[in-house]
Amino acid sequence: MKIVIFGGSGLIGNALAKNLSASHEVQCLNRSVFKSLDTLSLSLKDSDLVIQLSGSTIAKRWTKKHLKEVWESRVDSTQMLSKAISMMTTKPKVMCASGVSFYPESDCSNPHSENGLRGEGYLTELSVAWESAAKSISEDTIILRFGVVLSRSGGAFMKLYWPYFFGLGGPIASGNQCFSWIHITDLVRAVNFILNNPQAKGVYNITAPEPIPQKVLGKALASALKRPFLVPLWEWQLKLLFGSGSQILTESISVIPKKILEEGFIFDYPDIKSAMDDLT
Repeated sequence: MKIVIFGGSGLIGNALAKNLSASHEVQCLNRSVFKSLDTLSLSLKDSDLVIQLSGSTIAKRWTKKHLKEVWESRVDSTQMLSKAISMMTTKPKVMCASGVSFYPESDCSNPHSENGLRGEGYLTELSVAWESAAKSISEDTIILRFGVVLSRSGGAFMKLYWPYFFGLGGPIASGNQCFSWIHITDLVRAVNFILNNPQAKGVYNITAPEPIPQKVLGKALASALKRPFLVPLWEWQLKLLFGSGSQILTESISVIPKKILEEGFIFDYPDIKSAMDDLT
């Protein structure tokens, strides 16, 4: 297939591109392609599959300017993508990213599956609008609700790794907030699994089957590195660093990948210990 990945330079896009390029023609494009409808339409020529991952990072201090950029880079770009694909004679299959912040907060003993209700707040509104734009492309658009991706190539794991490596690891806020995560290898395998299933449709939670409290993840990382787990990062400190954006570290969202498990997918890293042993 000819596969076009928007956001191909990001953590997920780069991992997918490396894997898929072994069997397919893969073209990775950044957000500059959305500067005009003509430019976007040209980039889609002869494509068989489009993977929409484009989006400015949410993991920084939230200002009005930044939140506007986040919205435009996800929702507005996907709306433009919908318009461009509607003009094509032969339309590609589409997969679009979303996030587990679609769901309401819950603890680890009450996880949400794909048919769970939507939550409230900015991150939920962003996910709902992003998915709505994706569904306007086609009723067959596949929505991928990603948990926090753990990878040595960047992202949340590497933000934690060095503080923990130097013995500065500890709970974030209470540490009881539920953390829905996935090893990057399983993420890539899951996307491949869905691609190779001609009946695949709708929403998939792309998370490990065992959501855990944040302090359990922290202890697993500290243990794998043979370091202490002592130094807390309090909520007031997070608000100083990230403002209202600190909620991405303190929200508690428990999610399980019920759909892909029922379809027969087997995780290489189903629990946090196996993931940390591999990543460290």
